[in-house]
Amino acid sequence: MADAAPGATIEPGAPRCAALVGSYLSGKTTLLDALLHVAGAGNGPGAARNGDGAGDITAEARSRQMSTELSVGCCIWLGDPWTFLDCPGSIELAQEALNALMVADIAVVVAEPFAEKAVTLTPLLKFLADHDIPHVVYINKMDEATESVADILEALQAVSPRPLALREVPIRDGERVTGFVDLASERAWQYQEGQPSRLIEIPATAQHRELQARNDLLETLADFDDELLAQLLEDATPPPDVIYQNLTRDLQAGHIVPVFFGSALHANGMVRLFKALRHEAPAVEQAATRNGVDPDRGVAAVRLCKTWHQPHVGKVSLGRVLSGAIKDGETLNGERVSGIYRLHGAKSEKLTRALIGEVVGLGRMDGVRTGDLLAPQEGAHPEAAPWPAPLPPLYSLALSVGDRGDEVKLSGALARTAEEDPSVVVEHDPVSKELRLGGQGDIHLSVALERLKRKFNLDVLRHRPQVGYKETIRKSTSQHARFKRQTGGHGQFADIRVEIGPLARGAGFEFEDSVVGGAIPRQFIPSVEAGVRDYLKAGPLGFELVDLHVELTDGQHHSVDSSDAAFRTAGRMAMAEGIPACDPVLLEPIWRVEVAVPSAFTPKVQRLLSSRRGQILGFDTKQGWPGWDEIRGLLPHAEMHDLIIELRSLSLGVGTYAARFDHLQELRGKLADQVVSQHAAA
Repeated sequence: MADAAPGATIEPGAPRCAALVGSYLSGKTTLLDALLHVAGAGNGPGAARNGDGAGDITAEARSRQMSTELSVGCCIWLGDPWTFLDCPGSIELAQEALNALMVADIAVVVAEPFAEKAVTLTPLLKFLADHDIPHVVYINKMDEATESVADILEALQAVSPRPLALREVPIRDGERVTGFVDLASERAWQYQEGQPSRLIEIPATAQHRELQARNDLLETLADFDDELLAQLLEDATPPPDVIYQNLTRDLQAGHIVPVFFGSALHANGMVRLFKALRHEAPAVEQAATRNGVDPDRGVAAVRLCKTWHQPHVGKVSLGRVLSGAIKDGETLNGERVSGIYRLHGAKSEKLTRALIGEVVGLGRMDGVRTGDLLAPQEGAHPEAAPWPAPLPPLYSLALSVGDRGDEVKLSGALARTAEEDPSVVVEHDPVSKELRLGGQGDIHLSVALERLKRKFNLDVLRHRPQVGYKETIRKSTSQHARFKRQTGGHGQFADIRVEIGPLARGAGFEFEDSVVGGAIPRQFIPSVEAGVRDYLKAGPLGFELVDLHVELTDGQHHSVDSSDAAFRTAGRMAMAEGIPACDPVLLEPIWRVEVAVPSAFTPKVQRLLSSRRGQILGFDTKQGWPGWDEIRGLLPHAEMHDLIIELRSLSLGVGTYAARFDHLQELRGKLADQVVSQHAAA
């Protein structure tokens, strides 16, 4: 089947799956609707704009006019069943695309026809190459192109780890692209609005470009085929079937990335793209092997790529059958399958079983998660390939609810939100007591909160998370504290002397007992330490005290009135009275950041970090990322809240960073005064 030339009759096999991926505004959802329309299963290009397409079916997507989560579309074209996974293009929603790609047979990378936008595809193309996922590039919106295909191709090649192979050249009427010449078959087609393209003779104006581009294509293929190379060296013309066999083999092996173009909105180039997918995309067995499944064993295997929690429906787990078949009601991974559904846009069709290759929703399997490999018995597929780790959070918000009765409800809803999207992280800060939501950016978290409102009727208040400031001391002091209280019965009495002094940064807290002669009975010493630690929770500036040493040197006790509570109180009193004399100073957390951007943006990133009180430590080329730099620096945590937003703004959306806590650093002057006053007011 894979080696068949376009136009040949082939037997329908197992359903195949293509993921539509690309940058924001590249037109992936429009492409989905156009492909489905060609196959008679959709409402035509632009259906998403009218609200009746297979993609962008959620309220969040429609209100924003952008894809916010994975959409599924199914069709049969020339007898072959297909499932298309339409993935969000926003870099903040990239987790959806990465998960979908893991189960797809092939990816269609949708690019815009502007050379400067090619860099936005770098992370995606690298992920595809790193995971050996076959892919093609479709340059969309050619009706808007102002640059030549050659210039666009050159820019795309600069960001692609794999060689690109142009499959067609444009036919132009002035600046307008009116058709194309297929380089493999050497046949030409003219676009017709609302109709299939018309076969025409190759125009004289395109013949020279077609000949040169075809030679380039053959030379690229010859890099992986010695026989083809020998034919080219002898100036022999290889027959079309040899060219198609090479294209199929090299695409499936990951040697090349074929490149097509057109306009999804006008359905230009759809049939050519669909034919290439039909004849050259690998079958499900290759995706199964990539996931660590041996399809020849025939043991059922389903890899999950998406989770939904739907009101009145419950949990739905989207997965692809990579081997065997599954039936409704059977047990996978110890969980009973309560419904099998074929999804198409907002519609679903209940099935009694699903065969190899199908992408289906599985109902109410509460114990499984995205990335799980499901099988009838444990150990059926012991070499299952690892699932990509969730993207680490780059932006966070502190959350609260107006009604305290909703706090338990919020915790449960957030847990489900994080299960739907593994790149959403829910954390409880033990110091600030804040509930925090972490993600890839403001759009990402805003969409998550909108889902909370829609699915769980929760109105959530959001605000900037608190920074983990600390305080310490710069001087030493001696302090005496006496706690004495007389009541009707036993009184309270404790008398202590302590030495308070600073420690090196990062040393934490040390308590030392130097009492001799039984001035304070041994059983009360831990109570003094407990009282000291009570005070450390909030020093005179309002923050946790760190990096200091407290030595208990002497004291007095009363045989009747002394108690643990009295000595604990005396410990707090000694600290409260002594610390103000130790020159307390504010400490702010400093984080080590590693920013990754294309080299052209490195100077801008350095200025950005410096403008945020950052210290530049240096930069180098990013290993494994040609044309990218990695800038290292130290940055106050207070300056990192919206760093990712500005970083992406100055790097066409592709800049990112990794960060970890490095040290605490003194903060004095106006900034320190502002922090203390704001904290006191809060």
